[in-house]
Amino acid sequence: MGGQGMNGIKKIALALGFTRKRSEFELLETEKGAPGFFGGWRYAEEQRQEEKQTVAPSFSENIGRIKESFRADINPDIIIRRFAAGGRVEAAAVFMNGMADAETINDYVLRETMKKPLPDKPPYIDYMIKNVLTAGDVSMESDWYKVKRAITDGQTVMFVGDEERAAIIDTRGYEHRSVGTTENEKVVRGPQEGFNESLRTNITLLRRMIRREDLVCEIREMDVQNHIRAAIVYLDGSANPALVQEVKRRIAGVQTRMMSNIGVLEQLTENHPLSPFPQVLTTERPDRTASHIMQGYVAVLMDGSPFANIMPTTLFTLMSSSEDVYLRQMQGTVVRLVRYIGALISILLPGYFLSLVLYHQGMMSTEALSTVVASRKMVFAPMGLELLFLLLVFQLIREAGLRVPGSIGQAIGIIGGLILGQAAVSANLASSVMLIVVALSGLGNFCIPDYATQISASYIRAAFVIAAWIGGLLGMSCMLVAFFALMASLKSFGIPFLTPASPKTYSKRPAIVRGRITMHAKTDDYINTREGELL
Repeated sequence: MGGQGMNGIKKIALALGFTRKRSEFELLETEKGAPGFFGGWRYAEEQRQEEKQTVAPSFSENIGRIKESFRADINPDIIIRRFAAGGRVEAAAVFMNGMADAETINDYVLRETMKKPLPDKPPYIDYMIKNVLTAGDVSMESDWYKVKRAITDGQTVMFVGDEERAAIIDTRGYEHRSVGTTENEKVVRGPQEGFNESLRTNITLLRRMIRREDLVCEIREMDVQNHIRAAIVYLDGSANPALVQEVKRRIAGVQTRMMSNIGVLEQLTENHPLSPFPQVLTTERPDRTASHIMQGYVAVLMDGSPFANIMPTTLFTLMSSSEDVYLRQMQGTVVRLVRYIGALISILLPGYFLSLVLYHQGMMSTEALSTVVASRKMVFAPMGLELLFLLLVFQLIREAGLRVPGSIGQAIGIIGGLILGQAAVSANLASSVMLIVVALSGLGNFCIPDYATQISASYIRAAFVIAAWIGGLLGMSCMLVAFFALMASLKSFGIPFLTPASPKTYSKRPAIVRGRITMHAKTDDYINTREGELL
């Protein structure tokens, strides 16, 4: 009998992941340098193995290649501006219309190269870069692949004579949304700036806040067919090198046809795709990103996405907000406590109420039980089904309010909350007590600051309702243990998800109650930064 009990315990431990051997990356203080399996950035080398071209030693051949590659006969966006450099040497400036700034090309490329004389014999490119071109960022390139990528990136490529090199001038000037306020992470006392879709603008916002020489921003082209760029931002003197290399390794392993948003990149680089909890922190706030970078975290930005991914992350990081720090200690503590209480109400209240009514009526007062019975007098559906139906209706109203224009979305919320709720009670489809429970649960859900965590709380709440419907408080207790076991087994880029509570660390800052802000020089110890090794 004892052997069967031990076998049962082993099976439960195996199912919850306690005895599973870990093969994923783990961030430790003893880890140095890059993992052996890291292969570096690839620049789509596999796609270029069949043909590696360089700039041809023929002006006409280079122009012919450009016309063929960019379908110049049917593509009016590619501009090939032929001119005589120095009044005598055949040259051409190639750029993408709308991606490059026409005034920069006219003032700093064409005008200067046309009117200033050139040497009697080649090479001309090197002389023009040093003495003729007045643009800020100019380089020489012989790799034909990089020449084409420069054109699609909004830069101008200049061919001069029959030289085997081309000049690449940074003339990017495409339209983009200006820096505005944040849409999803509202604060009262903090900065109001938010990221936009321009990668260079987002990096500038971070550099305005972190004015350090060791702030590294590695901009690399990802191995995707739309050639999107990503930036890995970190403090070289603080971030753990093993963490930085792990982030690079995961991004370098992404091979797909299309990468449109940083949310897609998050899903392709995470270790636990079926986990209900996000494994990176997604934010649109430069101040929050800069704060984490200063603590030794790594941030990933992507061209065309107004968000940043911060890794690693923990449960307490997902439950924190920028305004927690901007408020005074007591105010920040009250706000944070209300947030955690709201999250607990959102997840546990529907299941707990259902357990009391179905299985534990003795824990309720006579008046409360009478109120519940009276409100359900004409409702035909079982209580569990009724509660799940109302939770689904709440999600429908929320989703509808998000997907329609702002003013209409507010109207949908009012109609759904007042008219539809009252109509459901009048038609005996739901009880008024259940509507109050679902409404409180919905309000608590909005207290969670992270949008992905809000969605996760929705189906975790449904799981607790089903467990309570089946087994009452015992079922909820079993589900609670299972979710705590799941959270304890998760890691985000080598950091346990429940850090600093489990495992316990030496961090002086409380996880829930906001501590007093003091002058400090140390980073969070569970990040295992290089500064932590020195202090």
